[in-house]
Formats: sequence, C-alpha cells, structure tokens
Amino acid sequence: QQRDLTPSEVVMLQELEHWNKLVNAVQVSLEKLNRALIGEVPMDDDLEGILHNLFIGQLPPTWRRLSPQTKMNLSDWLGPFKRRGEQYHEWATKGEPTVIWLAGLHAPEAFLMSLLQTAVRRMHWPLDKTVLLTRITDIKNISDIKQKPEMGCYISGLSLEGASWDLENHILISQRPKELVQEMPIIELIPIELHKLKTQGMLKTPVYVTQDRRNKAGEGFVFDAHLPTDVHPSFWVLQGVCMVLNVS
Repeated sequence: QQRDLTPSEVVMLQELEHWNKLVNAVQVSLEKLNRALIGEVPMDDDLEGILHNLFIGQLPPTWRRLSPQTKMNLSDWLGPFKRRGEQYHEWATKGEPTVIWLAGLHAPEAFLMSLLQTAVRRMHWPLDKTVLLTRITDIKNISDIKQKPEMGCYISGLSLEGASWDLENHILISQRPKELVQEMPIIELIPIELHKLKTQGMLKTPVYVTQDRRNKAGEGFVFDAHLPTDVHPSFWVLQGVCMVLNVS
C-alpha cells in the first residue's frame, strides 16, 4: 500500500522539479550554442545573448530566471549550482540531509513551512499557533553533526549583516572593523507553540535570500530568527541587522 508523502518529501519533489527545469535549460542552451558555433544551426538572437553573457562572465537571463534569487556572476554561481545538485542527490537517495543548506533551496520558505506542518501533525498543535525557535549552535562544520534533531532541523550557510556574533557569549555584538558580513555557525530550528516563544532579550532578525533583501515585487524574505541581545533591539534595527542566505 502506498504511503502518504511527508511535508518534507513534498517539498523535495517540488525542489527537484525546479532543479530539473534549470538543468534542462542549461543543457539545451549549451548544446544549441555549440551547434551554432560549428555552423550546424544558425546563430539566433537568443543564442547570441547567451554567448555574450558567457563571454563577459554573467549569468544568462534564462538561467537566472530558473535559479533561486541571486546577484552572483557566472563564476561565483557555478560552485553553488554544483552544490545544489549534490544536496538534491543526497536528499533523493539517502533521505533528508542531516544539515540543510538553506541557500541551496529554490523555495526555502516552503521547506520551513514543512517543518511546522510535520510538528503540527505529530503534536496536534494548531498551525497558526506554531512557530520556529532559533538556536545558534557552537558548530561550524557540518560533519560534526551526526544526526537530525527529533523535531525541526539544522540549517547552514546563513550570514549576519549589520552586526557580529560573539561565539563565546552567544550574543550579538557591534560589527567588527572591516567585517561587512559574518558567516554564522550551524543553526537549529525547533518548532514550538507560540506561547512558549521567549522574545524578551531577543532581536527579531529578518532572514533574506540576498543582500538586496526584498526585490521590487516584495519577494526575498524567508523567516524571522530571534537572536540574543543585551541592548535594546532598536539599536540593532537602526544598524539594519539581518541575515542573508546568499552573499554576492
């Protein structure tokens, strides 16, 4: 008997659909461009545009439209592109990774919602009264984490902008000189009931996909993380503190 898919598995299938569209677009356009360069097919405007972007080291618009939001040029984009494929392969063949590289997902907010849905099903909490608690770990290496938490997940790859993170005291501190962004340790996201969320002494920190934060369509926000602070949150608000998934 076929079992129902979990919320996480539904998200994985949606992610793979986006990924396959991107990979197919890259493969088809490069094959057509190669045939055009050796004279087998005419060089049309679309192929000339792709060739020009590749020549100047920029991401072709057709590839960019099918990718997660990014400000990267072509050379910077290729590394994350390969890493995304590796994460999807692990997810599809071995199950959900122990640590999710959140920036590698096409729709990270959908994955976070699946965490809430899984907790709601298990604990019988109301969905609108369930939130994600943020816990910053001391761990920087993914290999140091051997298993997933019972509920929630570990995420990696977030960077702090507008402030610095004190690894010893687990608290926000003023931005260090010449340090525009700081890569955060691995973060644990824990689903809890809303009334149990402690917000005193915490900064409600928005997490965005890129350093552009929101785009013109208002897209780009992922979720709110709560980071400990020993000063009034308004201090950090004026500093424009946030976390981002992709640093260009």
